[in-house]
Amino acid sequence: MTFRDGAADLIVSTNDAKYRRVAGVDTFPLDAGPDTLDVIDASGFPPRVVATIEVAATIAGPPQAVAITPDGRLAIVSAPNRYDHAEKNNILGTFLQIVDLEARPPRLTGTVDLAHHPQGLAINRAGTLLVAATVGGTVAAFRIEGKALVAAGTIAVAEKRLAGIAITPDGTAALVALRDEQGIVVLDIDGTKVGAPRERVSTGVAPYAIDVSSDGRWAVVGNVGLAGLAGDPAMLSAAADSVTLIDISKRPFRAVQHLTVPALPEGVAISPDGRWIAVQAMDGSNLVASHPGRHGRGRLLLWEIRGAEAVRVGDLPAGEAGQGVVFSADNRYVLAQFNVEQQIAVYAVNDGSFEDTGQRIATRGGPSSIRSMPR
Repeated sequence: MTFRDGAADLIVSTNDAKYRRVAGVDTFPLDAGPDTLDVIDASGFPPRVVATIEVAATIAGPPQAVAITPDGRLAIVSAPNRYDHAEKNNILGTFLQIVDLEARPPRLTGTVDLAHHPQGLAINRAGTLLVAATVGGTVAAFRIEGKALVAAGTIAVAEKRLAGIAITPDGTAALVALRDEQGIVVLDIDGTKVGAPRERVSTGVAPYAIDVSSDGRWAVVGNVGLAGLAGDPAMLSAAADSVTLIDISKRPFRAVQHLTVPALPEGVAISPDGRWIAVQAMDGSNLVASHPGRHGRGRLLLWEIRGAEAVRVGDLPAGEAGQGVVFSADNRYVLAQFNVEQQIAVYAVNDGSFEDTGQRIATRGGPSSIRSMPR
């Protein structure tokens, strides 16, 4: 039985084992095991891991550096890196990894080279196109042919780093986060052909992760603020950041609301039905113990979209230096990556009565990126 026969709701999570954050301090233990990719079946409760595959991953970058095709046959993993202990230096890879989920057991089957280190990934609902945003300011496009990626062009978008990327449900546009140059760029898509930048959308400072609703009405963008910009951040005080709600129901797309959130909204997601927004914010839990803005845990927040605006309805403790979030296909649960704890936590939406179910999925390494099948 294949994954696509056995589950209607597959979610993929990458886990960076080589990196560990200890009270806000970056460490790279010599005895670390391999990075991994977990395939999670969320079609029932509690969600469960159905496969674990060794891949190269990294915590650096938006927590959307992985993607899965809508038929559940392939996963693509981005943002690889390795740590040079002799030089004490992180070396960023410039390739994508192809994982065959139909193989028994599922396995890494190949890599595709890029000119720049890839960050966020997105696959269209038809399962024919993959786009990768890079730190070189380009978007690399690939046709998905069987179980192979075929280069379909590179689009110059910016002079500096890009971050997250998302494709609208109708497959006609991609939203790309300009991490260093601010705002969202919208690219036109015709089948598997990706066009030049067409329009810009306002966001907060350092737009990072992006998600879109399956009904084609909304997109949300997490803006990680000054901490997300290049250079020495000096002493940041875990000040509030923002999430931007964007109306994508018609062109040109436009920002309609900026939501205030605790510092570093690392993970953002919108429910498939377009009703709920979930945000995992670090809220100082990534800072060193001596920092005045240090908190032991981050926050997981829930908004409900009512008419043309979002209203906050939930705020719960989350993990330490948490990463990505994703909704289950039935809109009932939020899966949140707890990086330091090496767990994925499951929260229940319950029609706005938000609660932590207490369910935890153990991971081999700190979970760093998470995505669902295109919906």
